[in-house]
Amino acid sequence: MKLYERCANDIAELIRNNTLRPGDRLPSVREASAARGVSRSTVFQAYYLLETRGLIEARSRSGYYVKVHRLPVKFSAPEDSTPACVSRDVDIGHLVFDLLGLAGRRDFVPLGSAFLSPSLCPLTRLARHLWTEMRDFDPWRLIEDLAPGNEALRRNLVLRYMTDGIAVNPAEIVLTNGAMEALNLCLRAVTRPGDIVAVESPTFYGALQAIERLHLRAVEVATAPDRGIDINALAAALEQHRVAACWLMPNFQNPLGSLMPEDRKKALVELLASKEIPLIEDDVYGELYFTEKKPPPAKAFDTQGLVMHCGSFSKSLAPGYRVGWVAGGRFAKKIEQLRLMYTISPAIPSEAAIAAYLDQGSYDRHLRRMRQALTGYQAIAIDAVQEHFPHGTLMALPKGGYFLWIEMPSAVDALQLQTLACKRGISLAPGPLFSSDRRFRQCLRLNYGHGGDPRFVPALRAVGELAKLVMDESRGVAGGSGAPPQQDRTIRPAA
Repeated sequence: MKLYERCANDIAELIRNNTLRPGDRLPSVREASAARGVSRSTVFQAYYLLETRGLIEARSRSGYYVKVHRLPVKFSAPEDSTPACVSRDVDIGHLVFDLLGLAGRRDFVPLGSAFLSPSLCPLTRLARHLWTEMRDFDPWRLIEDLAPGNEALRRNLVLRYMTDGIAVNPAEIVLTNGAMEALNLCLRAVTRPGDIVAVESPTFYGALQAIERLHLRAVEVATAPDRGIDINALAAALEQHRVAACWLMPNFQNPLGSLMPEDRKKALVELLASKEIPLIEDDVYGELYFTEKKPPPAKAFDTQGLVMHCGSFSKSLAPGYRVGWVAGGRFAKKIEQLRLMYTISPAIPSEAAIAAYLDQGSYDRHLRRMRQALTGYQAIAIDAVQEHFPHGTLMALPKGGYFLWIEMPSAVDALQLQTLACKRGISLAPGPLFSSDRRFRQCLRLNYGHGGDPRFVPALRAVGELAKLVMDESRGVAGGSGAPPQQDRTIRPAA
């Protein structure tokens, strides 16, 4: 993260927690420069960034002030999903490829991306570790680290599990080329073609792609934006179908952002244990919590070795380094064998660099800064959506991660909106990507992990205006605003 972005985030946090109130005057550029020990140019850049986010405003010959916002439009969370409890073949791969091909282009504003901004990660420091590790690298480690991966990094992971109160045998840890390889290997380890896999609704399109590729079938289970998968609905699905495995994301689910309460996680693990059904737990966002206490994974309640807990450094530390892992429980040896069969070796230089970084003890400080930045980015995104999106838009407030699940009025077709946004240089992730039967046509997953980009708020404004245009065209309204009478709603934080 650049110095001016850090200054801007510090001020944004003071605004968010009401230390700086609407109408308050900020220190002059000269005062802020002297107080922080940074250049005036850095302060100017920070203030400009805060202006683009809509948090402060410049007043002629007077200085910078915290912006006074109008009374906010309020939102309710979307209703819980109610999918039909049927198993389906999955055909989603080409849709994902077609719609998300532009998400990583630098000239696009990546609202549809699955990755947060690399500017939030200490890539320069990691590069130094990478150089040092490779300079002193013992060539024999290329052989020794093939399975199950870098010993120092596995030791660090075991210690982090221990700090979180979770006992993990070091033999369980298998390092992989990112979390997606870990998740796919887990799926291969416990299923055969034709088997049924239970997933959330909506669910991460990567899970659907994996199910499609392995010729499996998916059954989607009702899921709530504020509390995750419905345990009773899952129990009913298990009675109705012979489910071979569950692929779930209890912490900050992608795309909903939902967080399962601890008692529900415990009930989930007990339910699956009673039926000897493995759980593939995707926990790549678990470190990105906004509460005081880190939420435990479902793995914390596993006593039978049935939970395969998958994590990654791509979402919290090192995008592009492709270092993930799985604590595989009773399936660890089979997962390790499959990894050797399909990829032979993980990213050994990347593993060594991350292990050295963790040994240095900087990871938790980095995570605190990242969580602080994402908290501010989320507030910016919510403010922009409530100001610019059509009336009737529904949205929950996640307690972590970096996604907002937006449900617009039914007259808005998210696929049409995505096409229009692409012409403006904005990528979106429309709702049909997240379901085996392509439901959620009026929904979007918005990534606020790029909230420090000066283009971020203008892009959200443009998407909101395009959504109103699509809605008006659908209703046959000429030149209308798409705004029915104001309704009294309430933002409902995810419980």
